[in-house]
Amino acid sequence: MTPDAALPLPPPAADEARALLRRFEPVIRYTRGERFFPMNVEPYVRECSLWVQRPDEEPECLVPEGALTLEKLAEPRSDGFGAVYFLKFIEPLNIRELTEYILRERWGPRADAFHAGRGRLARVGYTSRFVDALFSLTLLARGRVPGDTAAAAAQLYRRLLRQHEHFCYYGRVYRTRSWTALQYWFFYPFNNWRSGFFGVNDHEADWEMITVYLYEAAPGRLAPEWVAYSSHDFWGDDLRRRWDDPEVEKVGEHPVIYAGAGSHASYFQRGEYLAELEMPFLSPVVRLANLARGYWRRFLGQVRGEAADQALIPLNVFRIPFVDYARGDGLSLGPGQDREWTDVCLLDPTPGWAQNYRGLWGVYVRDPIAGENAPAGPVYNRDGLMRRAWYDPIGWAGLDKVPAPHEALEWARERQREVAERQAARQREIAAKAHTLVDLQLEATAMDGRPHLRRLYDARVAEIEALSRALAGLRAETAADEALLEALAQHIAGQERGERGPLRAHIKHAHVPASDTGLALGRIAETWSAISIGLLMIGFVLVVLFARHYLMFGLTALIATLLFVEAGFRRQLPQLVSSVALALALVCALVLTFEFFWEMVVLGVLAASGYVMWENLKELGN
Repeated sequence: MTPDAALPLPPPAADEARALLRRFEPVIRYTRGERFFPMNVEPYVRECSLWVQRPDEEPECLVPEGALTLEKLAEPRSDGFGAVYFLKFIEPLNIRELTEYILRERWGPRADAFHAGRGRLARVGYTSRFVDALFSLTLLARGRVPGDTAAAAAQLYRRLLRQHEHFCYYGRVYRTRSWTALQYWFFYPFNNWRSGFFGVNDHEADWEMITVYLYEAAPGRLAPEWVAYSSHDFWGDDLRRRWDDPEVEKVGEHPVIYAGAGSHASYFQRGEYLAELEMPFLSPVVRLANLARGYWRRFLGQVRGEAADQALIPLNVFRIPFVDYARGDGLSLGPGQDREWTDVCLLDPTPGWAQNYRGLWGVYVRDPIAGENAPAGPVYNRDGLMRRAWYDPIGWAGLDKVPAPHEALEWARERQREVAERQAARQREIAAKAHTLVDLQLEATAMDGRPHLRRLYDARVAEIEALSRALAGLRAETAADEALLEALAQHIAGQERGERGPLRAHIKHAHVPASDTGLALGRIAETWSAISIGLLMIGFVLVVLFARHYLMFGLTALIATLLFVEAGFRRQLPQLVSSVALALALVCALVLTFEFFWEMVVLGVLAASGYVMWENLKELGN
């Protein structure tokens, strides 16, 4: 294959690009209760003001609301290190407007009202619930989007739709000699995951993207091979699925996206996804907990068979759980759906507002973990650096190491030829070195025992040892290449028969809908999971106030009670009793060891000496 196969080619003409994008434009299915849908950025920007936040200063308005245009947004700006440019979409509602919105949305009749499913806290244990409580408290201290902002955004977006209902996406065609990548960028005016669907965050503006990868199935005819959806905390190979994967639902040639409610993350299947927010500062504790968990489950016999291997998979019990609802029971957008795409806006050539504006597309609230800060545009990350999805759409989904189907057979044959040539060259090198090794050994044998040749003899021995090691390495490489050539031959034969290889071998962490298996069902269990940490905190206060002299006993009894109640809801009482019994046995063993340490040492030495003497006497008897 030519070395320039991965280099980008010029984009196609606008009409050709538009036709390609239209051919594979996706269908997006939303969850009931979704309030924001993909729109053109121009009316959004018209409603925004442009601000700059300089270090240790109050935000400054650069362009007021009503005066901002895409052209002004594209003007180059430089304000020194640490300055953050951001848009501000809406102002919070006043009390009367907020009250009207709440009454209408929460108490008024609505056919598309959202109803949460199983409580997210019912899916995890006490540690995660406690960390979640701490996370909720941090919202009071760190920057966040005000609660009424989502209501104001919904009202403003509804007004924009009344003025001109439109649903559009931004498309880009990126080509190499191997792949043609169709990028579909979706701009949402607001992300109300936290306030609308009990998720992680709220922020103004939201950019989401999927990519369809085509190859040249025949001269002049492109066919789809892969599709990749951007999603929470997933990257590389895990983002993509092959076009014939049953997980990829399609309407004709249009891939179906199940959008997360409020978050707008893209999923291949409908369902409820457990998204987990990790706490980096707890990483050492997490590693220690995983080690202890693996030892407990595997070596102490708490789990056997395949379940024991599963128990060794790292598990961050300090994660904060959130549910991303991608049910697909709301509005369906796309070809032949409830609403159809009204327009495709091309990003080739890159428009000035995307190329020149590196700031945030919504309000900047100075959230230290960035969850409540607005995102940047399609070209840049929040830090102003270019997104990999933009400058390397092929590598972003891990396809930079995968040959396109129309090139795969020739690529494999070429690699087979290269390995065979390398093998032949190595065989010649082995033959020459083996001949030299025999010569050196003959010289060493002839010099052995002759004092006046001692120095030369030692040099020859050193050469022999070095050459022997080199030959051993070459022969090991030869054996490895023989196995590689055999594998390549089998791979090529399979490709010649039309085999396409494993469907999902590239996926390391598949994002699948959460399962309720193993959880006790019922509203009581969910209510318990919601109040358990609060009850623990109240119980701690009561013990401190009224039974301080029995603090350890009281806390132990309190935690034990909560654990037994939880195990009952999860139908895991037998496992809990077994674990407690084993833990008590270990504690007893440690206590006995501490109390009778030297006696145990003496008994151990006596037993060992008796065993040694017995074995030796048996040997004499034979």
